[in-house]
Amino acid sequence: MTLVAVPAEVTSAAPPPTVRRRRWRRLVSPVVILALWEAAAQAGLISAEKLPAPSVVLRTGWRLAADGTLGHHLFDSLTRAALGLLIGGSLALVLGSLAGLLRVGDDAIDPPVQIARMLPHLALVPLLIIWVGIGESMKITLVALGAFFPLYFNVYAGIRDIDERLVELARTYGLGTWARLRHVVLPGAMPSLFLGLRLAIGAAWLSLVVGEQTNTQNGIGFLMMEAREFSQTDVVLLGLFIYGALGLLSDVLLRVAERRVLSWRRGLQAT
Repeated sequence: MTLVAVPAEVTSAAPPPTVRRRRWRRLVSPVVILALWEAAAQAGLISAEKLPAPSVVLRTGWRLAADGTLGHHLFDSLTRAALGLLIGGSLALVLGSLAGLLRVGDDAIDPPVQIARMLPHLALVPLLIIWVGIGESMKITLVALGAFFPLYFNVYAGIRDIDERLVELARTYGLGTWARLRHVVLPGAMPSLFLGLRLAIGAAWLSLVVGEQTNTQNGIGFLMMEAREFSQTDVVLLGLFIYGALGLLSDVLLRVAERRVLSWRRGLQAT
């Protein structure tokens, strides 16, 4: 038995044409910024040594991609980000669920997490080097820490914000514990879960940028640090563009998944 019936036409309806056009309009401002940047660089208003034109950065990326350098470093960065996000995200889901669902879990788990969140995880790099060394473990741990806290707090808040009357109603209708979790708790916490995932992915990329600039021999961060030594500003900008593109792509994919999973939700639309 389900508590809320969702009409089939709501879940299967495609976005109207106006919504699709609005999505394309979101690309206008970035394109305009790049065009102005290119024009200023070509006119000599911007120093080519300090801020190369986007076309120069694009040619550098094409050259590094053609000789395999970019693909090698990109694969290493993606591997670190995926492992760190998997470890930190899994811990956040488990601990956030236990703290949100069980009183003993709340008493035992939430206070230490609240204390730890006051410590900026990027400032723990010297301590992590002492604990786990300067190899891959430190970088993956840093990404896991960055992903853990946003997801944990959103899972915890999502569960605690569920209306208790819905749980009581499900219990009145005879739903067992697992059925209540499936039909009431999980759908109710899902919006906060997706918000936590978006924040966690952003924090993971930020942590990866810092981690890859600490005694690394591969990855996009290493490519940027090596380019800094030789004053190759175009390569440094290329690395920043790649980090930004990866973050944007992951956010877009998560938005698509969110719209599909939460197709029953209708929130306020911007006008």
